[in-house]
Amino acid sequence: MRINFLNSFYHSPLADVNMISVDEAKKIVKDNVYVMPSVNVALKDAAGFVLAEDVYSAIDFPPFNQSNVDGYAIAFNDADKRLTINGLSAAGNSVDKGLQRGQAMRIFTGAPIPANADTVVMQEKVVVQNGSLIIEDNKLQQGVNFRAKGKDITKGSLALHKNDLLTAGGVGFLTSLGLTNVRVYKKPSISIIITGNELQGAGKPLQYGEVYEANSYMLKAALQQLQFDDVEVYYADDNLERLTAILNSALENADVVLLCGGISVGDYDFVLQAAANCGIKKLFHKVKQRPGKPLYFGKKETKIVFGLPGNPSSVLTCFYEYVAEALAMITMRKNFTRITYSTLQNDYTKVAGLTFFLKGLIEADNVIALDAQESYRLSSYAKANCLIKLDEERTAYKSGEKVEVHILF
Repeated sequence: MRINFLNSFYHSPLADVNMISVDEAKKIVKDNVYVMPSVNVALKDAAGFVLAEDVYSAIDFPPFNQSNVDGYAIAFNDADKRLTINGLSAAGNSVDKGLQRGQAMRIFTGAPIPANADTVVMQEKVVVQNGSLIIEDNKLQQGVNFRAKGKDITKGSLALHKNDLLTAGGVGFLTSLGLTNVRVYKKPSISIIITGNELQGAGKPLQYGEVYEANSYMLKAALQQLQFDDVEVYYADDNLERLTAILNSALENADVVLLCGGISVGDYDFVLQAAANCGIKKLFHKVKQRPGKPLYFGKKETKIVFGLPGNPSSVLTCFYEYVAEALAMITMRKNFTRITYSTLQNDYTKVAGLTFFLKGLIEADNVIALDAQESYRLSSYAKANCLIKLDEERTAYKSGEKVEVHILF
């Protein structure tokens, strides 16, 4: 199967000498983002944040010697004797009765092991006769089924490092140490500005010349997947004065601004001028890539601004390749998109001079470039689980070649 896009939906990429490469664009983004300040958050709300400082344990964990099973606590040296059962230890016991020589204590999982006991025999390995315990475990070893105090972590030891991502397991671990708050890198507030007179809200009847606006829903969904929830959406007509006012408002309230549409050089494309009016420093505009060639990136003080194309596939590709990477960097996360190499299952021909990001479907070690690659088509994105990166200067790829694949989150 051969897919040929040499002349299908793009004109020559070489006409604009101001375009920069994908690698150059990504380096500019990396060099111009700012790490978010640190804040204290409740540990119960901290999953998905990155620690802004080392965290040390204030206690030993376990805080006491614990049984690992239901059974009987003994001193190992008494294992060959008939033992007197003296009392019971269940989870939550606050009194340590201790053991005397020749005694055993009934014990349950998680319960404190009495003083002078160093081994727990599983209940399946004993016989109880008239209040006495006979051990029938010829493989019993000293210390078995015994969780020693501080075995997991000792008081004052480093629990988690600065820049560690707080997963569900991390939240559970720190909570088990008695912590209630942690210091993390703040997540940014994000504003999305949708431009275009032709856009209509979902659920409303379309008039001639209108299309349904999907970019804000798509971007919010992608941001929610990455656990960014402080998102505000604005809508702007194709009017320079109105767009400038909305962009100024967004800059006042957000750390990151994403504009959709209006970034080319047509009569109704006002993003470049509005950004200049708002004092945003342009760092690049136009990248040697398909889709998403008219991508814009700028900053104002510590705030970053992306001007994304209007076509939905271009928007989402630029989000995955640039915006998500920037969000990872400013929150000290590792890259959200995982890069791997897989075997291409179809031939592909492209123009030289542009990096291509193809919507793909990866299964095991094989990846297929899907149909419907045009920048206005989302049907293929609805099926895609990866982007296939094709090098700028290559023009032909053969089935069976290894290609770089970006796994989507």
